Amino acid sequence: MIDLKLLREDPDAVRRSQLSRGEDPALVDKLLEADAARRAAISAADSLRAEQKAASKSVGAAAVEERPARLRRAKELAEQVKAAESDQAAAEAAFTAAHLAIPNVIVEGVPAGGEDDFAVLDVVGEPAVFVDPKDHLELGESLGLIDMQRGAKVSGSRFYFLTGRGALLQLGLLQLALRLAVENGFVPMIPPALVRPEVMAGTGFLGAHADEVYRVEADDLYLVGTSEVPLAGYHADEIVDLSGGPLRYAGWSSCFRREAGSYGKDTRGIIRVHQFDKVEGFVYCVPDEAQSEHQRLLGWQRQMLAQIEVP
Repeated sequence: MIDLKLLREDPDAVRRSQLSRGEDPALVDKLLEADAARRAAISAADSLRAEQKAASKSVGAAAVEERPARLRRAKELAEQVKAAESDQAAAEAAFTAAHLAIPNVIVEGVPAGGEDDFAVLDVVGEPAVFVDPKDHLELGESLGLIDMQRGAKVSGSRFYFLTGRGALLQLGLLQLALRLAVENGFVPMIPPALVRPEVMAGTGFLGAHADEVYRVEADDLYLVGTSEVPLAGYHADEIVDLSGGPLRYAGWSSCFRREAGSYGKDTRGIIRVHQFDKVEGFVYCVPDEAQSEHQRLLGWQRQMLAQIEVP
């Protein structure tokens, strides 16, 4: 979720971020209005509660002939408090919905672009040139690494088996990623794959992307699409001491995604599937260290690609 202090002090920065993402900047104004309405509702409810408390106390201290009137006033205030609390709950819900609708603010200067107009910042190594190249699925099936047909038979579309050396290759890559993570100062973690609703919501995945998340309704739990979700919840409701520097975690987990909005995109092979495993980096740090920690994460990724000789 975005920083409300930034939203209130510099809403134009949030609007620029929305435009760079190709998102609606009007959502910023909607959130500002919801924030103001929520704060007003809280203030109104607090004032009425204070008035009700004072009125209730005055009943016992009043003269006998004044008590009926004061009691009626206390009851009137109790009803007003009840209505104000209902208004506050509605304002809180509207605010939360508006807050979840806006993604994190991007760093100023990040080039805007998509799949067709991206900016190349760096090229490392020389891509190999192949005559009549095969894609990953054709290669994987011919080498006995991937079985899409039986994956679909067992679980439906966009599921697969990694077989033989394909399974060993994945385990080797994950082990390499984790070893490099440790060398870069990250603590290895194997987190739960199921999380509570408040943890999923707290990471923003129950907002615009709610239809991409698998839910276990009987237990009111969600399957994670990335280990950043349980890692973000790891220190929930805690006061984290960062005086000794950032806390860095590397989460190894299975990830589950419905891919509800990806019909027709990357459907061949195992590029866009419902279940996969990965190692995710996650850092708790103060804002002033965010850029240097981002470079640490990027350096880890560069090392990974260099180790497997992918340009």
